Amino acid sequence: MADSTMLLYSFLIIFVISAFSRWILTQINVAHLRRHGSRVPDVFAGEIDQATLAKMSAYTAESSRFGSFESIFSDIVLLIALLGGFFPWLNGMIQTPGLHFIFSGLLFFGILALLSTLIGIPFDLYGTFGIEKKYGFSTITPKLWMIDFIKGLFLSAILIGILLSAFLALIYYAKNYWWFLVWVVFASFQLLMLWLYPIVIAPIFNKYEPVKNEALKDALIALMAKAGLKTEGVYQVDEGKRSKHSNAYFTGLGSTKRIVLYDTLLASHTNDEIISILAHEIGHWKKKHMIKQLVFMEAASLAALYAASHLLEWSTLYETFGFSEVIPYAGLLLLAVIAEPLTFFLTPLASMAIRRFEREADDYSFMMLGTAKPMCDAVKRLAKDNLANLHPHPFYVWFYYSHPPLTERIHRLQDMEKQDFGG
Repeated sequence: MADSTMLLYSFLIIFVISAFSRWILTQINVAHLRRHGSRVPDVFAGEIDQATLAKMSAYTAESSRFGSFESIFSDIVLLIALLGGFFPWLNGMIQTPGLHFIFSGLLFFGILALLSTLIGIPFDLYGTFGIEKKYGFSTITPKLWMIDFIKGLFLSAILIGILLSAFLALIYYAKNYWWFLVWVVFASFQLLMLWLYPIVIAPIFNKYEPVKNEALKDALIALMAKAGLKTEGVYQVDEGKRSKHSNAYFTGLGSTKRIVLYDTLLASHTNDEIISILAHEIGHWKKKHMIKQLVFMEAASLAALYAASHLLEWSTLYETFGFSEVIPYAGLLLLAVIAEPLTFFLTPLASMAIRRFEREADDYSFMMLGTAKPMCDAVKRLAKDNLANLHPHPFYVWFYYSHPPLTERIHRLQDMEKQDFGG
């Protein structure tokens, strides 16, 4: 009993601190924006007027407040379910004589996933048809939203169901070495999804077709060849039917590797700007950033599963949250709930590493093109088109940002240009 009380209090303290920290970080960032959001940064002078800046600041503030509210609501629901005995009650409800461990686990997680999805619907609807519509981004119709929702629900049920079934089977039958076999299955599944995504998963939601701008297509393929990379093709995707946000990315693995450009990006950016964005993405490949992230994720997953293999038999874990016996699939949920607020405090480490990758990719883009101007222009246009925050708080940046702040990024690119030309 003493151990259960200690674990419960320790969890609650860490949980509350992490939740409060998220809220404080948001408040600090929004307050900083209020103080400085009326000033156009020098690098955006002539690019952004006061009306656009006001809209950018308003969008950031409203999105941040809404995200904070959603996070607090989710935390409260989780605490009520955790401390109110909902999880043991649910497990008791699904237990029937002769029901196998694997099917019990699938029912347990399936019901929780469905409830979580249903709870999230109002937030998704308000975010899509409220905030995103208000600021001119959302173009999706209610019918398309519903179609996407149903497709996503069925696809998730199939893929997660297959993966979870394999996990539960290995936990039940492999006994002492399940953690390693689960890791092998998980890593293999990730690689398979990376390979299948562009040719099987993505086309379920969007239409992909070769880029129609032949001059741009030839320039992109030539750039890839210059970098020593092969690609299955250059595609454009009809993302504009859902949102006016713009983006470009590499996807796929091996023979399915391809370049994908949003139709909104093609409509709003010049060829030179798009080429500079691709050069940046090539930098990620050449610097092996994706491989480094994948290796780290797999190592972290292996360590987490090894730790879980020892903790799943810890009776105190179950007693603390109302279970009368050791139930491994319930233990997986409890361990995930406990780990989430702990891993929150590791966010700055991941953010710093990814920001470093982004700087290296910018450097590679400059090296490939011999000029930073197209990338500067592209970043400015992306910031304006996506109503980005031009005045984030430095501490918020340090904690969360995966990219350097826009003004810092542009200054750095301009400095490279000056040094290269002796300016």
